[in-house]
Amino acid sequence: MTIGITGPGRKVPRQSAVARLIVAAIVIGTSLILLALASDLLVGWLWFSSIGYLQVFATTIGAEAAVFLAVWTATAVILWLNGWLALRFARRGSTQPVAAPAQSAAGNVQPDLLALVRDQLPLPRLIAGGAALLALLVAAEEAGNWGVFLRFIYQVPYGADDPLYNKDIGFYLFSLPAYIVIRNWMMLALVLSGLFAAAVYWLHGDIEYDVRRRSISPAAIAHGSALLGFIFAVKAWSYVLDRYLLLYGDNSVVVGASYTDVHVGLPALWLMIGISIIAALAAWANVRVRTYRLPAVAIVLVGVGMFVLSAVVPWLYRQFVVKPSELELERPYIEHNIALTRQAYNLDQIATKPFAAEQKLTPEVLEANKATIENIRLWDWLPLSDTYAQLQEIRTYYKFHDLDVDRYWLDGSYQSVMLSARELRSSLLPPNAQTWVNRHVLFTHGNGAVMSPVTRKSAEGLPLFYLRDIPPVADVGPRIDEPRIYFGEQTDDYVIVKGSTPEFDYPKGKENAYAAYGGAGGIPIGGMAARTLFAYYFNDPNLILSSYITTDSRIMIRRNIQTRVSTIAPFLKLDHDPYLVVSNGRMFWMQDAYTTNSYFPYAEPAQGLDLNYIRNSVKVVVDAYNGTVDFYLVDSGDPVAATYQRIFPSLFKPFTTMPPDLRKHVRYPEDLFLIQARLYQTYHMEAADVFYNREDLWQFPRQPGGDGISTMTPYYIIMRLPGEPQAEFFLMLPMVPSRRDNMIAWLAARCDAPDYGKLIVYEFPKEKLVYGPFQIEARINQSTEISQQLTLWNQMGSRVIRGANLLAIPIENSILYISPLYLRAQQGHLPELKRVIAAYGERVVMKETLAEALAALFTESGPAPVTPSRMEEAPLTGPTANQSREALDRYNQAVERLKAGDWKGFGTQFDAMRELLEDMNRRPVDR
Repeated sequence: MTIGITGPGRKVPRQSAVARLIVAAIVIGTSLILLALASDLLVGWLWFSSIGYLQVFATTIGAEAAVFLAVWTATAVILWLNGWLALRFARRGSTQPVAAPAQSAAGNVQPDLLALVRDQLPLPRLIAGGAALLALLVAAEEAGNWGVFLRFIYQVPYGADDPLYNKDIGFYLFSLPAYIVIRNWMMLALVLSGLFAAAVYWLHGDIEYDVRRRSISPAAIAHGSALLGFIFAVKAWSYVLDRYLLLYGDNSVVVGASYTDVHVGLPALWLMIGISIIAALAAWANVRVRTYRLPAVAIVLVGVGMFVLSAVVPWLYRQFVVKPSELELERPYIEHNIALTRQAYNLDQIATKPFAAEQKLTPEVLEANKATIENIRLWDWLPLSDTYAQLQEIRTYYKFHDLDVDRYWLDGSYQSVMLSARELRSSLLPPNAQTWVNRHVLFTHGNGAVMSPVTRKSAEGLPLFYLRDIPPVADVGPRIDEPRIYFGEQTDDYVIVKGSTPEFDYPKGKENAYAAYGGAGGIPIGGMAARTLFAYYFNDPNLILSSYITTDSRIMIRRNIQTRVSTIAPFLKLDHDPYLVVSNGRMFWMQDAYTTNSYFPYAEPAQGLDLNYIRNSVKVVVDAYNGTVDFYLVDSGDPVAATYQRIFPSLFKPFTTMPPDLRKHVRYPEDLFLIQARLYQTYHMEAADVFYNREDLWQFPRQPGGDGISTMTPYYIIMRLPGEPQAEFFLMLPMVPSRRDNMIAWLAARCDAPDYGKLIVYEFPKEKLVYGPFQIEARINQSTEISQQLTLWNQMGSRVIRGANLLAIPIENSILYISPLYLRAQQGHLPELKRVIAAYGERVVMKETLAEALAALFTESGPAPVTPSRMEEAPLTGPTANQSREALDRYNQAVERLKAGDWKGFGTQFDAMRELLEDMNRRPVDR
């Protein structure tokens, strides 16, 4: 497009070719965007229909569309109205020059290029189109807040009030976030309107600003003043909301409203509300006065008020009034912080019990806690995952993604096991086999799982497999009738099932076994319309061209279980570790889901997470074969979950409807436990004085890890709590005092019914020293026998691998420490469990098996046989010699019983040996 000065006989076209090209590009781009949105919508509708959650999809899309349309309409109208008013009033009044008109070096006025552009462009249509386009961008961003408005509409009362304003906490969880979103949108719309109108005024010359000339017309001043008045009005409402936001402050002493906030910050906000209203009225008055000075004074007034009242005065008050008497003044607010943080994370539900930390373990006690001893986890996930990979992956395209700890009733006993699914990753096929047919039609599913007990090992130091091989062989573990895994943790690509060729099932000698999918998973793709839709969606023409797709074929998408769950319920946060469950011959994935919020008043935010309220209210079960997804509501008392239940009435099922066998495998999630444990380090202190002084701050134990020091992580364990009749499945973690290594407490979460979800903390006597994990590690490293053996192994071409956790095992009122030790060849990848280190009290031993380690630990630390003194070197005669031989025999039998794991037999032999030794000690020696 050429722009020049028009002269006689020349006519400037109303719309140039470039303008037409721009319009055409906008139309094409918009069409492509709409086509992509339509394909996403259709695929979403088909997918949600196939899994039975069409109502959820309709509600979600309906809410998103409603928010989008409402925001787009409101924003477009506001922008268009301001642009239209600017176009109407532009150049209706004389400008107010600030400097002389700009001239060229030759003294001639420069050509009015803006006027030429203005004359060639259809400004009314451009204003309407620009308003619609800008509004489109704003609406696309705001549409993501559909959940905020649904929670606002369907909110359920919390049932308790905040301590400052006495409003139901549900107002903060559901209403306040919606008000903040509306405020932010209003401020954005007003600012964009100002810029939009300013562009029109600038185009017409009503606003000029350069180094030689600055001017603004009265019409532009009036328009800007009106918009500024609305901005100040919204600002006044913003200060009203800021009163509630005081409940989320943090001055390093109090999280929430502090003494300064209540006595200075709150009055200051009321003053700022008044100042903002006055500024708004002054700005609106300037619509008639039309001077730039009055708006400038209003802006300065609000800005100075913000700085002085919101920053300077509170800082001075805190430094010179609150600091000298901080504890006394902040006490009630510290108490609010403690009470509401404990409430937000369910820390107030943790039961506290004393733990005597005695040194009274005996063979009889071990026998009474046989279930605990037999389930001490000796296999860590890292070395065991290497072993699984070497022994059970079978082919390179199979992969064990993760190892899970669970419990099963096997062989009549409650056993803790580790298991992992054998998933198939087609991306691991050889490069020359990376064909479309292989990746999407033939190699479609994994096969089976591997399971092994956490304690037992073979003579070679390898795990004993309860489940193994392909097809799955159940030696001790639960049977698997349907071993095929179409949905898992690693599946990330679509596949076609029920095609014209069978799918690869598993390798079988020199040939392969094939199978056809017989389930109901996937979306029908037999018709050409469906094939075209998915071909466009995946940008893959093979879906149209392939002859492997038949009229019965189905396409499986979103096969990753976390993607699958989060697509259905994006408002739930998912635990990082979904775990496999084998139940009634089928394989399922159990996924813990959380309801969260970041607007719980006075509650401290979780470290590194955008939340200060969390509940594990939902358990999700995904069928590994069919891909069905079931959401079970565990905590109906959670107001956030109850609100979602009102929004999506068909989404959640009662927890009681979960199949009974699956309910046995529900466990307390590790992510939630870690969040609660981190906060409990501080918030177990309920007295304001103790909390303020941080007198009893806890921390996680240290332990050697990698090339330095790491923090101990929680671990699952089967054990019998003190005073309880039977062993249970727990998630537990020891605690130590701040900057100290002695053990002070341990926190446990119960996983078994009927006490699922209950947390208990066992606190040690503060006057008693109990060795913590790091101190036990130091004693292990100081053991000459152990250190020499480890050095020898490391020098013989092997690599010694220590267990990731030194397990602290509570037994009755005592603590037993166990750590496994593995050997791996320098160039190998097959770790073998070779030794077990056990520590109790002052003693540390290392033996080949757990039974031998405990035998050595308790036999050698028990009463020693009495030997004659140097003055009594004559041989014993008579009954004493017989008793000596019998005591030695009893000792040997006791050791054998311990090696066999027969604690009752060991106790019997040990008691008999002790009686003989005591009798020998009382009997006079015959010379």
